[in-house]
Amino acid sequence: MAHQGMDTALFERRLRPIYDNLEVGNNRKALQESEKLLRKHPSMLCARALKGLALLRLGRYEESHGCLQAVAEEKPTDDSTLQVLSFCYREMEQLNKIVELYQHAVKKNPGNEELLAHLFISYVRVEDYKAQQAVALQLYKAQPKNAYYFWSVISVVFQGIRGPESAVPEKRKIYLCLAQRMVEKHIREGKLESEQEAFLYLHILKLQKKFQEAWEFLTGELCAKLYPGAPVSMKFELLKVLGNWRELNELLQQLLDADRDRWDYYKEYIQSCFEILELPIAEGESEEKKFSLAACQEFLQGIIDTSERKRRGPYLARLELHQRMRAHQLPAEQLIGNFDELVVEYFTLFADKSCCTHDIALFLPSISMKQRQALANKLLLQSGVSSTSLPMNKEQMQKHICALQISRMCGAHIDLPIDHLLAFYTVLKLHYEHGRSTFGNKLLSTEMGPSDPYALLAANVMYDISLRENKSDYLFEALCLLQYVLRNSTSNFHVKLLSLKIYHMFGCLVGAQEMYDYLDIKQIQLDSMGYVHCQLLPLCGRFSGARNCYDATLKFFTNSYKERLEYIALTYRFCTFSKMEEFLNFKERLTNSLQYVTCSLEAQICDLVSCYGNVHQNLSAYSAMSIEPAEDRIAWHELSDNRDLDAIIRWDPLHQVDAAGECKDSFDQEIEVLQLRSLMLRLFATFIDLYHPPPSPKQSLNGDSKEETPAPESATSTLELLRDSWTGLYQRLRLMNYKPLPQQFLVNLLPTRLHLLLELPYERFFDDLAQLVLDLHSGAASLAAHCKQVGDNVIAIMELCVQTIADSNDWNGKDGLWKRRQQQQKVAASLEMLSLYAFLLSVLNDKLQVSSKTKTNKKKQADNKTQDTPQPVSDKERSQMVQELMRQLKHKLESCDAAIRSWKAPVLPRDLSSFMADMSLKPEVEATLIGDVSATFKDSHELMVTELRNLLKDKIRMVAK
Repeated sequence: MAHQGMDTALFERRLRPIYDNLEVGNNRKALQESEKLLRKHPSMLCARALKGLALLRLGRYEESHGCLQAVAEEKPTDDSTLQVLSFCYREMEQLNKIVELYQHAVKKNPGNEELLAHLFISYVRVEDYKAQQAVALQLYKAQPKNAYYFWSVISVVFQGIRGPESAVPEKRKIYLCLAQRMVEKHIREGKLESEQEAFLYLHILKLQKKFQEAWEFLTGELCAKLYPGAPVSMKFELLKVLGNWRELNELLQQLLDADRDRWDYYKEYIQSCFEILELPIAEGESEEKKFSLAACQEFLQGIIDTSERKRRGPYLARLELHQRMRAHQLPAEQLIGNFDELVVEYFTLFADKSCCTHDIALFLPSISMKQRQALANKLLLQSGVSSTSLPMNKEQMQKHICALQISRMCGAHIDLPIDHLLAFYTVLKLHYEHGRSTFGNKLLSTEMGPSDPYALLAANVMYDISLRENKSDYLFEALCLLQYVLRNSTSNFHVKLLSLKIYHMFGCLVGAQEMYDYLDIKQIQLDSMGYVHCQLLPLCGRFSGARNCYDATLKFFTNSYKERLEYIALTYRFCTFSKMEEFLNFKERLTNSLQYVTCSLEAQICDLVSCYGNVHQNLSAYSAMSIEPAEDRIAWHELSDNRDLDAIIRWDPLHQVDAAGECKDSFDQEIEVLQLRSLMLRLFATFIDLYHPPPSPKQSLNGDSKEETPAPESATSTLELLRDSWTGLYQRLRLMNYKPLPQQFLVNLLPTRLHLLLELPYERFFDDLAQLVLDLHSGAASLAAHCKQVGDNVIAIMELCVQTIADSNDWNGKDGLWKRRQQQQKVAASLEMLSLYAFLLSVLNDKLQVSSKTKTNKKKQADNKTQDTPQPVSDKERSQMVQELMRQLKHKLESCDAAIRSWKAPVLPRDLSSFMADMSLKPEVEATLIGDVSATFKDSHELMVTELRNLLKDKIRMVAK
């Protein structure tokens, strides 16, 4: 052992200062303490391991790697050293090394329970289920505990459902049968002890579709004893699969009697009633069948009548029963009553709750458009607020809001003329102001204003008008109103989300970033909600701003990956089998999240575009990205759509909203965008790798620069393969003929970048660039022609950039905001292509200058021998051609810089006084409010222009050398 001969207490006391300093983050002091201790005890392995950890935390990775490697080669067995090394390897995400550590330790102490348990957990982290099983059985033999036995059982289960052989049905069946026999052996021996063991047995039976056996075990004495708290949902699931509808019906009646507001139980109950109708009639059952739905209605009515306070559950269940009976063409009205009257009754009872709108919306698709509009009118009358009156109290105001929202969902606003919509908008503003001043006083900072929904509805109405007229002024006014609401109701995230959307529509990144920061999105929301901002950042014209946002998002994913592994390890330690699959599925969904993969990729492209150092600094930054052009690391078929698209509340006409279709279309298009961007990055990486091959694994470990670099033939073949994939992908996408996402309503997702990437000359530019790189590498005779082709492409991109800015300045005279986002994207995309091109030319020039100097003598010696065969273009000529391309690019970048310098800030379609007259809010608020919003647009433009000009200056300096 490292501290052989030393008292354990003394050993721990001497290490304590190092641990304490590491714990508080004082890594430099921890390093000093460890070195001080090692001077006295140079063979103390734990101190050396702690030194490696301190070096790792200080960012001295090479020293840390050498220190940790030396300790690992000693094959330690003491727990302290092993724990420190494990911690280091977890931080470095080198989980396989932890396995090796404990394998060596177990070989030296084969019966050590603690070491075996650590080895098992190390296999858990790398998901080696077969090795898990072997170690668990070894543990059980050493210490016959139930926990270890069931570790082996769950390892067998996971081999069947998640292991490499899980895709083979026969293998899956064998593993699950084995797991079942292992548990049954334990049951026969009377060793089943806990509810989690009972759960695991039930789960194994369900995975094999042995539902009858699972039901018998669930309702048996042993399960009742071990697992009395088995969730009722297990019984539901099994009874439904077995078709025991009558038993399920009776069970649900008992549960609903005890808990009368469970909407999920009501849905299952009504489903069971309809399933009983479908059962074959046995003798003496005709009456039961005939009156089963009447009994259902009677049961629901009984709950309504006997409840001490009003509950939504039974009223909603009655509407659901009515809807399903009509779908089955059964006499619903005769049994339950008029549908409209039931809805009006529900509205009367519950419209003072904000959930009422979406409750009623569940049942609107089952009636005709004419019925919907008639029902909406009835609800407006029922609210007690007319066009000439105001709500008398907070409850009446909420009823009025609910009626207006349902009215919009029924399509009441769609066909109104613009002057009516403007009048409606004015009324909504007045209602908002009245509600805020009358019922919104003395709110807590965490409360939303009770009249805020009026303003949200008003913003949607103004978007409808803007879309009809293709003008931004109405929507700009709505944005000002939302900012006013936000001043009064700082925690209303609905207002923040809509403001964020409008800022992005107008290409105002400063405003959008302010709203995104104001939302204070954290943890898992960065995955589920991050799409509202992160997916709109690429090509926004602010590369550094986008990079900062990606950093914050990626930090969550990288940190939580380590945490997720530890959560899974904890489920084994505490034998909580019911949570294992949940955690594993969660880990997979986050690992394959579209948001995570997109942010990772766009961050790398941002870094390459923004490189501003000398060639060697830029190449070091590129090498640190570890791009493998020949290897596509994205698991395309496993990408997960974790977006919460219901976060932005909507009340748009139900017959014109296809939320599921929009979600699928946007996800499909985002994946296509990701494919284009991924392939572009890999293709660009092959350009660099062809001239600066990455070090081989041996080089990176030993620092030996004399190792052979990869063969140029493999690099050129990779480039040609990726080039074919690039043109093939574009051909396929054009044949797919994707349609832009509909923009009919304010809440709809903004269009993806797919159509922009297809419209701009990305395909031709990188295709011609690939040919130029190949010709420069081989010295082909056609090199001069391809240099001219690439030069022409650069001129076309420069002209596109200049023309887009000119168009933007022209639009300022009409409407400076309506087309702003598309114009900014085109300019940013043009500069992205030129920036990557500048990076590549600087690398090529550096390499060719060196080559032309070193090969001059060899060329002179070979000239006499090869006069009769076509000669490749010499390195000197290639270098001159690249320098000419750099000179040309410098002039074009200067032209872009001049155009950007002349780019005018977006001008509002109307002057501020006109907006103030229309806003008709508090006079002391209007001027500062509209002025602040318009200033945000100006600041955003100036910041973008400054950043783009700095980018161009860096690239001009890069190609001028």
